[in-house]
Amino acid sequence: MDFIFYAIPVVISAGVLVVTVAVCRRSLQLRGNWNSGLTAEARCLRVYATTRGDRDLGERATLHHVYEFTTRDGRAVRFEEANGPRMTVEGDIVTVHYMRARPERATAHAPAHGKALVGIAGMLMFFAAVVAFCVAFMVSYSEAFTGNDLFTGMP
Repeated sequence: MDFIFYAIPVVISAGVLVVTVAVCRRSLQLRGNWNSGLTAEARCLRVYATTRGDRDLGERATLHHVYEFTTRDGRAVRFEEANGPRMTVEGDIVTVHYMRARPERATAHAPAHGKALVGIAGMLMFFAAVVAFCVAFMVSYSEAFTGNDLFTGMP
């Protein structure tokens, strides 16, 4: 029975670590796009929204944009981006930032290095707090209910 009091915090911590990697990867991708210096004029081809959640508990809508642009070397690229500007509609021309190696991972988000840094720092602190809570819970449970010291294994 003790297993569940260790398994659940470990699963939660593992999930938090997976999300942390995804958030950091996306942040680095945006930063790479903005720092590359490569921009292009893109046309918004499509705008649509997806919803998640329950009507009673609250739904969350995510706005998606599909853009198409031509790279400096003449290659046509189409990409989709979530959480784009609500004022962009089909047919609008926007500036996109992309990396030469991966133009299909372009972004239409305007450079906002400070905002991105504050956002990623806040998320990382929250994730660290969740993992710290899980570890503290396991240690407290071990000491209070099993009588063992979790780190030395001694009663």
